[in-house]
Amino acid sequence: MRICIINTGGTISCAGQPLAPMPSDRFAQAARRLLVPALEAALPGCALTFDTGLRFSDSGPGLLDSTDLRPSDWCRIAARVLDLHADHDGFVILHGTDTMDYSAAALAMLLGVRDGLGLARATLSKPVILTGSQLPLFRETPDGLVLNAGSDAQANLTGALRALRLRLPEVGLFFDGRLMRGTRALKVSTTGFAAFDSPHLPPLAQVGIGTHPGPAAALDGPAVPDLALDAPGARALVADQLAAVAARIDDQRIVQIPMVPAAPGVMAGLVEAALARGATGLILEGFGAGNIPQGVDAAGTGTMARALARATVPVLIASRAIGGQVGAFDYAAGAWIAATGAIPLGDMTPVAALAKLAVLSAAADHHGWDRATLAALMRRSLAGECTARDRLSGTLLPGEALEAADGPVRLWNDPDAGPRLTDGDRVLWQAPGPGLLRRTGGRLVLTAPCGTALWSAPAAPDALALLTAQPPALRLIDPARRLPDATVLPC
Repeated sequence: MRICIINTGGTISCAGQPLAPMPSDRFAQAARRLLVPALEAALPGCALTFDTGLRFSDSGPGLLDSTDLRPSDWCRIAARVLDLHADHDGFVILHGTDTMDYSAAALAMLLGVRDGLGLARATLSKPVILTGSQLPLFRETPDGLVLNAGSDAQANLTGALRALRLRLPEVGLFFDGRLMRGTRALKVSTTGFAAFDSPHLPPLAQVGIGTHPGPAAALDGPAVPDLALDAPGARALVADQLAAVAARIDDQRIVQIPMVPAAPGVMAGLVEAALARGATGLILEGFGAGNIPQGVDAAGTGTMARALARATVPVLIASRAIGGQVGAFDYAAGAWIAATGAIPLGDMTPVAALAKLAVLSAAADHHGWDRATLAALMRRSLAGECTARDRLSGTLLPGEALEAADGPVRLWNDPDAGPRLTDGDRVLWQAPGPGLLRRTGGRLVLTAPCGTALWSAPAAPDALALLTAQPPALRLIDPARRLPDATVLPC
């Protein structure tokens, strides 16, 4: 397996006092001398290359502490992976911990192309894993660089290389023995070696005595070879999108505002100030399940509702809580939010939301996406950043529901009456009885508790079932060939 290690800077490649990133060629020379023989002996069949071609500036070492990385630097990292893609089977990216979770989420969006329904037009087929450390890999001595005893750096680098051999086709983040999905990871500690966690998704893999697949399933990868980045046409699609995003991403002024208990008007004032200063998107971190204080003033007016009504940019609602999700705003304290057009993020982290909104907004003109399409894409799962609520991956159990990303259409499996498709209060389709709605290959089947088939949809090869509001239906779509959609659950 041909593995490329790309160094962006960060603690793992720092040296000196105060700590600062060393030039990538010096880091690579030390790694080849002190580490590579042991690594290649522990990883038979793997050939390691330390790339020194990535630079963020022409001055100094050319690398950056991750605190100083900005969105256009995400594009530089993605472009380097794309340039080297054909010559390697997987990539490890060394990165500082301060913004590693942002970069991982952004790279997952940048190393693929999706259409307006969120379906892949080009997607990763090789693993890309970010890692770093809380302490440097090397220590400066009068005799030169030596391995830094007691650092977590060697274990993280070795573990990332071992996890890479699972060849999971997505962007991951490896730290302290666990491979996490890049779009789900969060930095949770500045002092412990377990610096990252994935509160909404268990690990993809665990490395200890052996390398073991984790509880979470990896992303599917390309549906057919033509969609993989191995194919020149797919790489060209990503390169074109990347150029468009790189030209505009630093113009995205996305403001993230955590809610705090405050006097009426204070939080709304922050929103209004952000909009007045030219914010292109807002991420509001609400309490609990996304509750936002209305800030009712002496006249009985909700100051936050008034502020959001003036917003002409995407407004996303996340939660300050590390676990859980933002959903239907069931509490009275947050019920008013739905009327503002704000987008609930489900179990997407604020970190992933910021990276995703920055990339999609910068790519919107390139793809011809309008604001409604952009809003729907923010609700859809593009790279595993949130639970996919608009598609049926296996079985819809009694009590479970799907929700369209592009409108108020809902498919709820009523335990007493069976699946029901609704548009608001209007019933569009009602199943003939209660049961389990399953997707098997390209066919949908409703099975009664006794095992009798009550209803089935036409078969379509390798189709996925996607709930849409325009038209309102659960549609079978072939993601590989985009054959004409087979519409089921007709109204």
